[in-house]
Order: sequence, then structure tokens, then C-alpha cells
Amino acid sequence: MLINKRLFGEVDGKSIYEYTLRNTNGIEVSCLNYGCAITKIITPDQNESYENIVLGFQEMAAYQTNPIYAGVVVGRVAGRIKDAQFQLEGEKYTLTSNDGQNHLHGGVEGFHKAVWDAEIIEGTQDAVIAFSYTSLDGEEGYPGTLVVTVIYTLNNNNEFIINYQGQSDKDTLFNPTNHTYFNLSGNLRRDISQHYLKIDSSKFLEVTPQLMPTGKFVDVQDCVFDFRTGRKIIDGIDSTDPQNIIAGRGYDHTFVLDSNHNCEILLQDEESGRKLIVETDAVGVVLYTGNQISSGLDIHGTQSRPYLGLCLETQGLPDAVHHSNFPSCVLRKDYMLSTVTKYTFSIIGVI
Repeated sequence: MLINKRLFGEVDGKSIYEYTLRNTNGIEVSCLNYGCAITKIITPDQNESYENIVLGFQEMAAYQTNPIYAGVVVGRVAGRIKDAQFQLEGEKYTLTSNDGQNHLHGGVEGFHKAVWDAEIIEGTQDAVIAFSYTSLDGEEGYPGTLVVTVIYTLNNNNEFIINYQGQSDKDTLFNPTNHTYFNLSGNLRRDISQHYLKIDSSKFLEVTPQLMPTGKFVDVQDCVFDFRTGRKIIDGIDSTDPQNIIAGRGYDHTFVLDSNHNCEILLQDEESGRKLIVETDAVGVVLYTGNQISSGLDIHGTQSRPYLGLCLETQGLPDAVHHSNFPSCVLRKDYMLSTVTKYTFSIIGVI
């Protein structure tokens, strides 16, 4: 196992490095100590051609703007919080409004804009790097000083594991995720419309035109939100279902998982032969099919456009603080929360 480090850029006088984790099978995961951004993931196709399968940028300046949150860890709370406010233990907190009147992905200066401390972990057969960050009391409006650790691990079983850990000195909210866009075609040669996706989920969250959860759980039976036996992404893009139209013709929805750590999410691209299995202990996964990706971005030499990549954001349910029927995203004082998501890379038909 190997970890290489190179200077990538500078932010406010602080050096930003790109770390590349490589296993003995030639799979590579590259990431920054800025936003814990995953910049590249290199995997083989069925012809053993090694190519990049995620969206990312080649220059530091692009990550500093990054309107699509490519590759980064978002938090304290992923997704939207209605009206950028919430009450906790009888006290009202006002957050940064950065999505209309709502709060999105931790705010303007959330985890994705932070320079994280990085430590390469020695003494293991795996390639491991731990990023740590202290989010101060009041940052973006959240209560409590929150100490966060994000650990990236690549092993020789072609598994990439993300472990999120958080502990606060006050009750606060904590629901992080990673916002990597996958495109298994390799080097972005095609969009993701023909990708095949399977999710073990019998219910999804209905959303408003502002993409806020209404609080209603919708049964996936007999509609294009039923991924239990698998379907192609194009089904949702071409759908006339009002929920697909609201999302900008595609998906930007939370699916409640029926199982965990049981091959519950499968993504594959038949033409390249690449397969990705995602397993997690999270309650749900947000499927975002890149419907709103704007033009004008240089994505590793390819011009950005809708459906260039899709996100599988494993997390608690969005805006849970406003819905008593959702599992809570409150992190109690001094409690250490740890959550894990594993990504396994392989080839279709190969066990």
C-alpha cells in the first residue's frame, strides 16, 4: 500500500496537498486536505483500462468556488434546513441562508471550505489518512465546538471506507456526508443516463419545489423511484412524475434504506463493465443525478453539463430537526458519533 503527497495549491497562506492512496491492484483514491475533497478515483474497466470515475477539478481555485460541491465532505449538516433555523432544548438558532431562505450543506463556510489537518496513519496494511477539523461554537450559526475526524481507508480488497466521527461540547446537529459524483464510464466519456442503479429502499421522501422534505414517506411501488430490482437513470430523466420534474428532470431525493451493510446500493455501467457497491450504517441515501450541474466548469478537461455524474450521499434524513417522524440528527454533548460508509469497486460478473 502506498500514499503519495504533492502540493496542490494554497488557501489563505495554508498549503493544500493532494494525497493519493494506492493499493496493490492499481486502484487509486486522491484527496485534498481542503474540504476532504476526493479529486480522482482510478479503477479498471473490463479490459483492464485504468481511468478516473469521479468528477473533480485540476486547480485549487475551482475547489474554492466549487458550486456543485464536487468530491467534498459537507456539514455540519448535509442537505437543507428549512428557513435556516431550528430550536434545540428550547433555544432558537439561526443559520446562514445560502439556498434562498434555507440553509444548505453546512453553510457558506462549512466543512467543504475548511482546511483540515491531515495525518497519514502508519503501521497498517491499508492506506489510511485521517483528516481532522475543529468547528468552533457559533460557526455558521451552529451551537457547540465540534471536533470532527474523517478517515479515508483504501485496502487490497478494493474497498474504500469513509469513517466520520464527531464530538461536541454542547448539544448540536451533526449529519455529514461525502458529495462525490460518480461516472463509471471512465474519464467522463459518457454521461450517467445509462447507468444501472439498484437501491434496497421501499420508501423515499417527497420534496417541495424548493427540494425541502415535506415529511411524507412515499411508497416506491409502481413508479420510477423503485430501484429495488434495479433500473437505469434515464427512467427518471424521461419521467413525467411531478417529483422528477421538481428535481429538474431526474432525481434529487432521499431514499430510506431497508437494510445496511448488505450490498444495499449497487451502481454499474454495462459498457465499461465497472461496478460499485455502497454499504453504510446510515438511515438513507440521497440520489442526485446531476440535473442542475451548470455549464462553464472544467471537470478534468471536460466541460460540465447536466447528468455528467451522480451522487450517492449516505446520511441521516435531511431537515430531520423539523420532522419528529424522522430519526434525530441531534448530537448530544460529549457523545462520540461514528458512522461508516464503504465503497467496493469491481467488474460486472466478477465476484
